[in-house]
Amino acid sequence: MTAQLKQFRPLNRLLSAPTGAAHAYDVAGHDYLAYADGDAAQPFSFNSRYCFADLEIWRRLDATLQRLATENHRSLRLLDAGCGPGTWLRRTILRARELGFTSIEAHGIDISPAMLALARETTESVDDPAVTICLAEGDLTEGLKFENNAFDITLCLYGVFNHLPASSHDRVAAELSRVTGGTLFVTMRTVGSLPTIYVDGLDHARSFHQHNDIDWMEVDMMDGRHIGFPSHLFTADELCALFQPHIRGTAVLGLDVFHSRFATNAHWNPPSLEADEAFEDDLVELEQRYGCAPRFINRAAHILLIGEQ
Repeated sequence: MTAQLKQFRPLNRLLSAPTGAAHAYDVAGHDYLAYADGDAAQPFSFNSRYCFADLEIWRRLDATLQRLATENHRSLRLLDAGCGPGTWLRRTILRARELGFTSIEAHGIDISPAMLALARETTESVDDPAVTICLAEGDLTEGLKFENNAFDITLCLYGVFNHLPASSHDRVAAELSRVTGGTLFVTMRTVGSLPTIYVDGLDHARSFHQHNDIDWMEVDMMDGRHIGFPSHLFTADELCALFQPHIRGTAVLGLDVFHSRFATNAHWNPPSLEADEAFEDDLVELEQRYGCAPRFINRAAHILLIGEQ
């Protein structure tokens, strides 16, 4: 990797080029959708490379929907702050309708026009008079134009918080908490996680470097593109400190401490290494045992915070 890093342009030249999270995700487009969500046509297949983390988030999100349904809620207001290609919006809407919600108002906000275009494609199949979907381009650092306690469920998942300027973290945490009247789900990439370039798989990068001293990521893609964008890696304590002053009942869990590290790589491992069911059960047991352990939580792929108002 040391030799590869010499290929990078000086950082002052990089910062003068088109950069930022919006540009990076605009450039990624459909590649990001395939990388992050797998087969978008099957929202409950959970077949992306982050399937374990997706399932852990979904298990808790689905439990929240079921609780609201059993409490005889028939209307649902949902916000996905940093909605990306709209997979989580669509997934949550479909499940809510299945549980008997008769009025669903879903809002998706993203800073990337390309991601919003994908979100419109993803959600256009939800042709249901009981569902209203509002997608808008927006920068979370500029605040949220919703009333207090507006949403039963608020999502802010995966790399969204990692791409925000550090100076805005507390302000955005306060805003997400303010507009949440029910349950807030937030995930962030951790300081001890395996490397990522966020927008696509590592196999599509010629070289990359995370500048932790200035919270900046730069990547040379295999197709010749060069992208740079903010990237701040979080600890569990840092995440708790952001949200606990603003929302009650926060719980924190490490997502995918072991699964990614033990995953079979078809480009390297022989087929004989395919994990059996007993091995998968052991991995789940390890995740449950160590996902909240202080020595392990910061080495998970992501940290999940759940806050209840």
